[in-house]
Amino acid sequence: MPTRDELFAAYALADRTTPRVRMNFVQSADGAATIDRRSGGLGGPTDRELMTVLRTMADVVLVGAGTVRAEGYGGIRVPEADAAWRRERGLPAQPALAVVSGDLGLEPGDGVFTRAESRPIVITRAEAPQARRAALAQVADVWECGAASVDLNGMLRALAARGLTQVLCEGGPHLFGALLDAGLVDEVCLTIAPRAVGGSAGRIARGAEEADRPLQLLGAITDDEGFVFLRYAAQARA
Repeated sequence: MPTRDELFAAYALADRTTPRVRMNFVQSADGAATIDRRSGGLGGPTDRELMTVLRTMADVVLVGAGTVRAEGYGGIRVPEADAAWRRERGLPAQPALAVVSGDLGLEPGDGVFTRAESRPIVITRAEAPQARRAALAQVADVWECGAASVDLNGMLRALAARGLTQVLCEGGPHLFGALLDAGLVDEVCLTIAPRAVGGSAGRIARGAEEADRPLQLLGAITDDEGFVFLRYAAQARA
C-alpha cells in the first residue's frame, strides 16, 4: 500500500504560484461514477487517504451543490499531521471550502455549514433567488459570479484574488463538464476501483460537449486491493 509520504511525493505541486484546478474523482472499471447514487461506495482506504492528501495541498476545495447534497458533505477538515504540514508551509491549517450553486438549493442547517471549520464560500449568480441568498449569507460568504449563470472564469479570478489559487474540485460531474467546456481543468486525479457496476450510473463528466481533450499521464500507483490511481495533466489540443 502506498504510504502517506509516497502519496505526497506522487502528487506534489511544482509550485504554488501558478493557479491550478485539480479534479479528483473515483470510478469503477466499467466507468460508473457512483454506486447506489453515491461515489463514496466506490472508494477504499487508499482512495480516502489520497483525498486527504489532495485536500492538504489545496487552498480551496470546490464542490457543486448537488454533490454536497448527494454525498452528505460536512465540514472539510484534514487531520492534525496534515494541518501541521500546511502550517509549516505558511498555509492556514485547513483548506477553505467553496460550494457552487446557481439556484442556492441549500439550507443554512446543512452539515456543510454547521460542521465547517471556517466560514464556507457559496458561489452563485446574480439571478439566484434573493431570499435564498439572504438566508445562506447568515452561514457563508455568498459571492456573485455571473448573471444568468455562474461565470467559472470569474469564480477562479475571485478565488485567486483572495490567495486561493490551488483549487481541488471534487465534483460533481456537471461541474466537471462545465470546467472542461471552459478549458479550465489543469489536472485530473482519477481512482479506478476494481469493480464493475453496470446499471445506469453516470460518468465522472456530464454535460460537456464531445471533444478530443488530450491528457498527459504524470503517474500511476496501485495498492494491494487492486485500486489504480492515475494523475493526468491537461494538454493543449494539437
